[in-house]
Amino acid sequence: MTFQLDRFDLASFVQATLAEDLGPGGDITSAAVIPADARFTGVMDSRDAIVVAGLPIAEAFFRALDPDVEIERLVEDGQAVAAGTDLLRLQGRARAMLTAERSALNTVQHLSGIATMTRTYVEAIAGTGATLLDTRKTIPGLRALEKYATRMGGATNHRMGLWDAAMIKDNHVAVAGGVGPAIARAKAAGIARIIVEVDALDQIEPALAAGATHLLLDNMDVATLRTAVAQVAGRVPTEASGGVRLDTIGAIAANRCDRRCPTSYAMSPPLLWPVAKMSRRSRHSSSASVSSRNLTRMFGTSVAASELAFARPRRGVAANLAVPAPSHASLSSRGNPLWRM
Repeated sequence: MTFQLDRFDLASFVQATLAEDLGPGGDITSAAVIPADARFTGVMDSRDAIVVAGLPIAEAFFRALDPDVEIERLVEDGQAVAAGTDLLRLQGRARAMLTAERSALNTVQHLSGIATMTRTYVEAIAGTGATLLDTRKTIPGLRALEKYATRMGGATNHRMGLWDAAMIKDNHVAVAGGVGPAIARAKAAGIARIIVEVDALDQIEPALAAGATHLLLDNMDVATLRTAVAQVAGRVPTEASGGVRLDTIGAIAANRCDRRCPTSYAMSPPLLWPVAKMSRRSRHSSSASVSSRNLTRMFGTSVAASELAFARPRRGVAANLAVPAPSHASLSSRGNPLWRM
C-alpha cells in the first residue's frame, strides 16, 4: 500500500471498514453463490462527469482480499472525467472482488462527490486571486480522507485539527475576558498562527492591535465585507466564512478577500456513484456478465426503487431476476446482461 496521508493509516482503515461489512459471518452470499475458483474481470466507471478521488483506497480494498488481483488504474485522482469514463480495470478472485466492491465504491463515491463539489467552487472564483479553504466540518473519523478529497478538487486545507493553529472565536473571547487577553495568551503559549474571528467592523482594530495573524470575517454581508477588507488593507490575510455558498461566493470573491471558507459543501456533496461492471469466465460457460449502474442522488432525496438484473444460463433464452434495490441507493441494469452457453 503506497498511498500515504499524514495522520491516516490506510491499512487500518481498510481492515476496519471490511470488518464492519463482514461482521462475524463474512460475506455469506458470495460464499454460498460464487464458486471458490471463479474469477471476475471488472471495470469501475462513472455514470456522471466527476472529479475523481479515492481510487488508491479502492484498490487497497481489493488487494486486501486478493493480494494477487490485477489492477489497471485508468485515470488519476484529481482528474476531471466525462460521464461513462472507465476508472479502474481489475481481474481477480470473484468472491474477493464482490466482497470488497461496496467498500471500494462507497469510498470513491463519497470522496469524488466532495472533490467534484469543491471543483465547482474553485471554478466559481477563478481569476479573483482568492483561495478556497475547507473546514473542520467533516464526518468523524474521515477528516484526513475528506480533506484529501478537497485538495483533489482544488481547495487548500485550512486547519487539519485543533492542534495546528489557534482560532479565537466569540466564545473564547467571552471566557478569556476580551480579544486582547485571548490573543496575548495564545502568543504567550508560542502559537505562531493566530486566527481571530470578527463579525463586526469595530472588532477589527482591537484584534490587529493585539497581534492576530489572520482575520476570519464571519457572516458579513457583501457590503460590510467590502468595508472590512478595505479597513484591514492587507495588514494580515483575511478569510470569509458564513453564508459562503455557490450562489454567493462570486460576489464575496469580488471584494478581494484573500480566502473563502464555504460552510457546508464538504459535509453535503452530491452522491456520485461509480459503477462496477463485472464479467466472469469459467469452464462452465463461454461468457457471462453482470453490470449495475447507480444513479446520482443528493443527500435527503428520496430514491425510487429499481432493480439489478441477472440472467440464468440457458441457451438462447434470457430470464431476468429483479432484485429490489435498498432504500438508500438506486441500482439499474445497463443493457441486458446475460449468461450464455
